[in-house]
Amino acid sequence: MSGKTEAPLIIQVMSASVAIANRAGSIIRDIMKAGDLGVVLKNQREDDPQTEADRKAQRCIVSSLQNRFPGITVIGEEDLKETATDLIELGDSEEVLKRSCPDDLKSVVLEDIVVWVDPVDGTKEYTQGYLDHVTVLIGVAVKGESVGGVIHQPYYNYQTPGAPMGRTMYGIVGLGCFGFTHKELPQSERVITTTRSHGTKAVQETIDAMCPTEVLRVGGAGHKVLLCLEGRASAYIFASPGCKKWDTCAPEALLKAAGGKLRMLHGNRYRYDKDIKRQNTGGVIAAYEQHEFYLSKVPQSIKDALPA
Repeated sequence: MSGKTEAPLIIQVMSASVAIANRAGSIIRDIMKAGDLGVVLKNQREDDPQTEADRKAQRCIVSSLQNRFPGITVIGEEDLKETATDLIELGDSEEVLKRSCPDDLKSVVLEDIVVWVDPVDGTKEYTQGYLDHVTVLIGVAVKGESVGGVIHQPYYNYQTPGAPMGRTMYGIVGLGCFGFTHKELPQSERVITTTRSHGTKAVQETIDAMCPTEVLRVGGAGHKVLLCLEGRASAYIFASPGCKKWDTCAPEALLKAAGGKLRMLHGNRYRYDKDIKRQNTGGVIAAYEQHEFYLSKVPQSIKDALPA
């Protein structure tokens, strides 16, 4: 019997998701290299583009997961109906398959799982050449709780000649978070990362309340959480109802697996059940450590303006 069939279901899904995310990253790079991004505007909004990379990468991810795990619930950002048998990835991550499954996840069955997919997190940055901001996000929720996540950076090392392109990080709550190195910021520094293109007065007021020494305005929720995981940012703050479940499911899982937190600005947890509303109306506050400190600094007026 193979290691794959012996592994608990959650390990199998995470193993497949790592391999599928790598394949999606290759698709994203190939489309950029070909030179025709196939940009369309969703809802006729200039700040919400969709590219051929979004469409093709999502077809790859969704079709691959549904092929590997018939009946699994997968929710992607893009509104696509068709599948793509030619894009199905059948590989696994041997590294993930060798991991020990946390006891509380060993009995998970397919009906418990919802997978949230953002095929190109940071699409606007992708079209504008900020390639290090771009990630592929695959988040695995069990009974509404984010428990597993994959973040793939297709363009990691893209400005370093001869370096291998791309990297993949993953985490399982109760097991750990893998694929990156965390370095502590000096105690004198408080670096806040936030939206690059969706800033509001409320966002700025909340950031100011943190008294940061530096503010990093970058694209992509996955990229922002990676900055926290690596220790290049102290916290990710977004005092707005703008992001969606596919933006946060995977990043939240990695943060939780590493000992951090991602919550609404009220401090409540997000849910990832299949029938839940897609929008994260309570904003986002995420940190690798000292999450309660940042939560305590959110002005009450900002909390009052956001749903709990």
